[in-house]
Amino acid sequence: VSGPILGVVWIAKKMAEQADKELYDAEKVHGQLMELELRYDLEEISEEEYLATEQILLERLRIGRERQAAESEE
Repeated sequence: VSGPILGVVWIAKKMAEQADKELYDAEKVHGQLMELELRYDLEEISEEEYLATEQILLERLRIGRERQAAESEE
């Protein structure tokens, strides 16, 4: 009975790891920042929305870089 449960747990962990990698991937975040700036330039979003989203993306970029540095030190 524990075999299928362990398999599901393993799959869930792998999915979470992949989602985490994508969330903090520097290339993806840079692309999102460029898209955000374009949307702001085209006046599709307000300055407040731009600044709030930019802050979130820059934080994800910082975290991603810290994680990458920690992995390369190991």
